[in-house]
Amino acid sequence: MSEMRPWDVFINHRGVDTKRTIASLLYDRLIQLNLRPFLDNRSMEAGDKLVQSIASAIRNSKVGVAIFSPRYRESYFCLQELALMVEAKKKVIPIFFDVEPSDLRVVGCAGCPPREMLRFRRALEEASYTVGLTFDSSSGNWSDLVRTASDIILKNLKEEENKETYIRQTILQPVL
Repeated sequence: MSEMRPWDVFINHRGVDTKRTIASLLYDRLIQLNLRPFLDNRSMEAGDKLVQSIASAIRNSKVGVAIFSPRYRESYFCLQELALMVEAKKKVIPIFFDVEPSDLRVVGCAGCPPREMLRFRRALEEASYTVGLTFDSSSGNWSDLVRTASDIILKNLKEEENKETYIRQTILQPVL
């Protein structure tokens, strides 16, 4: 069951735009690097509770990757996951896939309460002001994108590991 497992990377994406391309390619590359990425269709099992499993995976991941695509902002689930990552103070690495950072504006989700819309706007704004990768699928080199993204993820995981080690050794270590 996916809920209890610690994850290195949570991959947030809009399936109709990226599941069969960059999301799966990146997931496969991270597996090759012996990392533990979470990608919904690859990491969850039959019987897992969707919302609880994803929220747990976000909480138990070290780094998040948000793959922003043309229809990303139309998805309540994508926006919810992004907001959870931002609220959990996860390092989020944006990949702007066929979109520009300035395109990250909430267009509205049917029946979404105003409080949720505010959360989503804040999360998108934070992501749009974060340095990320920009990729044009019609002319970009897919291998370069996957390699660069995985290198950035590895660097960020190392930084997170160094922070955790520092906290354990200096702050949480009992005084003798």
